[in-house]
Amino acid sequence: MKHVPDATADRTFTQGGTTDRASVDSVLSELDEYAVEQALRIAESDTDTEISYLTVGPDDAKDALRKALAMGGDSAIHVNDDDIEGSDAFGTSLVLARAIERHGFDLVLCGMASTDGTMGVVPALLAERLGVRAVTHLEELAVENATVTGRREGDGATVRIKGALPAVVSVTDRSGDARYPSFKGIMAAKKKPLETLDLADLGIEAAQVGSAGARSAVDTATRRPPRAKGEIVVDEGAGGVGLAAFLTAKKFI
Repeated sequence: MKHVPDATADRTFTQGGTTDRASVDSVLSELDEYAVEQALRIAESDTDTEISYLTVGPDDAKDALRKALAMGGDSAIHVNDDDIEGSDAFGTSLVLARAIERHGFDLVLCGMASTDGTMGVVPALLAERLGVRAVTHLEELAVENATVTGRREGDGATVRIKGALPAVVSVTDRSGDARYPSFKGIMAAKKKPLETLDLADLGIEAAQVGSAGARSAVDTATRRPPRAKGEIVVDEGAGGVGLAAFLTAKKFI
């Protein structure tokens, strides 16, 4: 679960080249909610399933875990360490993989990407670090008899995929609408166990993550220019001619 700046806010970078999270409200990444929904559906069909959520981030990242727990699930893990700030996808995947190995797993479910970085590579990196199968970008998912099956829609074909557990799976925003937390679920989430870990708990050196260990960095960032005022075509009997001239000038026709 990733705690990200609200996509509707005016997002920007800090002077250090990292995402400015202090000036905007943050929320559970919308794309991760689809992974929550799929986990809950699996649990509903298999009562022996235990769901644990995991996030990496500062203190307020716990809000993303509480949101997920309010939707359903059993427990959560929060990796919080100042030295993680500025990590790229490689550093983030290292922290996540160590936390997952520490907890134990059969199936790791992820969203297809985060709504801030939008890279979409962390699930594949996780699978590589964990040494398990990567079954990514699924629009349909089922787990039965220790086997995961799914459907991926490509530009030219529909692909059906099958793989034995353990595995890392990412699901798209077409996999099924995420449920809303109920009032009962919100209250219950406050009592569910939430474990906090740091880099020392995971056996990771500070130099392996954060800005020091990142393989890429933001050099400069320029704000998007404001939208220019649109051109108004007044219809005083020849509006169609004016509209056609405008479209022709813009090479739309």
